[in-house]
Amino acid sequence: MSSLAFDAVVLAGGKSSRLGGTPKQSLVFQGQTLLERAVAAAAGAGLTVVVGDTDFLPNRPPVAQPLPAWPATLLTCREEPRFAGPAAAIAAGLEALAAHHARTGNGGGAPYTLVLACDMPSASQAVAALLDALGPSMERASGGVMACAEDGRAQPLSGFYRTSELSKACKALAARDALVNGSVRALLASLDVQLVTVPAGSTADVDTWDDVAALGIAAGNQHEGQDRHSGGTNVGGNS
Repeated sequence: MSSLAFDAVVLAGGKSSRLGGTPKQSLVFQGQTLLERAVAAAAGAGLTVVVGDTDFLPNRPPVAQPLPAWPATLLTCREEPRFAGPAAAIAAGLEALAAHHARTGNGGGAPYTLVLACDMPSASQAVAALLDALGPSMERASGGVMACAEDGRAQPLSGFYRTSELSKACKALAARDALVNGSVRALLASLDVQLVTVPAGSTADVDTWDDVAALGIAAGNQHEGQDRHSGGTNVGGNS
């Protein structure tokens, strides 16, 4: 696996409309919330910022749980306004990372940023494949690499993007008043990104209760005894 230096933005805020308001990040897969799994998938990052609701993320995994260590520094922030969509959430995450690096005297931070939605229970496999591919593809895809399923569908919320280019794209979208409720595809349109085919199922995400059942995820909100119809937030966006 590549030893690439990178930071991570994990998207964990939204309305979770098609789940009746049940927070996606609270759903449980193989004993972990989806948010825990997303942060664990990004464990190689120097800094990780969770944009949204962190209620479903413990301070550290239980000793008996064979998870990668949490990042040394785990930040949190929220897009403004709330529920402004994934493009705005990515911008908020980048701003939080840049502010932390400025406070700690680390200049511009890591050259790459992993953008990862928290509703893909097997995302760690995609992240590993992207890291392996990024080294040899770096010159041909100066903007980064994006996960692509076997059927050819791209998943922009599972990708490594050059931080400087991603920040520039966020500023350009904001300058056109198109960041709030803007699409991720519009945000990434200016980046030279290479698609990388990742392991089957590694970008499968949760939008509906049918997805929950198909992926074998616990069908209820497992946090503090809340039921499956309790209110909350989900991964960046309004879905």
